Amino acid sequence: MAVDRKAMRETIARRAEKEIQSGDYVNLGIGMPTMVANYLSEDKQVMLQSENGLLGIGPYPSEEELDPDLINAGKETVTAAKGAAYFSSAESFAMIRGEHIDVAILGGMEVAENGDLANWMIPGKMIKGMGGAMDLVHGAKKVIIIMDHVSRNGTPKIVKECSLPLTGKGVVDRIITDRAVLDVTDKGLVLKEILDGSSFEEIQEATEPELIKE
Repeated sequence: MAVDRKAMRETIARRAEKEIQSGDYVNLGIGMPTMVANYLSEDKQVMLQSENGLLGIGPYPSEEELDPDLINAGKETVTAAKGAAYFSSAESFAMIRGEHIDVAILGGMEVAENGDLANWMIPGKMIKGMGGAMDLVHGAKKVIIIMDHVSRNGTPKIVKECSLPLTGKGVVDRIITDRAVLDVTDKGLVLKEILDGSSFEEIQEATEPELIKE
């Protein structure tokens, strides 16, 4: 059966939105994390921040709202929310490094059971660079990784030890996939929620480290 990737990504983004509380300053990473902006509840007062110097990102623009000069860190066109502020990337990174970001929602290639994160390169493939991920994983108060539970060839992306170059060591707090929500704890990986109707055993089979059932 073919996987509806669009629906899967929407499910992940909608679940990630629940992690954001009213009053939070939030940074959304490049790729799937930017989708979270489209599902923010109108009841929440949230300020979205971008490394390129925008505080107060709105949802993706309609054709009428499109401004090619207004972009996020991933060079995607965005809108500015009421009360938005513009500043240099140096000030933006000072905000990140000064621990003024409450939540960072980032993509991931691999997450280890101890919270190590690899999300910026695959050896041998051309890349643009790490961007702000290295700063965000150390500066944000809470780091949430959203990604597919397994790779396209079916191998686990939640692993005992990352094989790809690391973005940060022991930095991940929560993992949200198309199948489950897991927390990184001192005792190990705790399965908090199952999102796709699978059994605990089926989630365990798709996850390399041993899971703790809550």
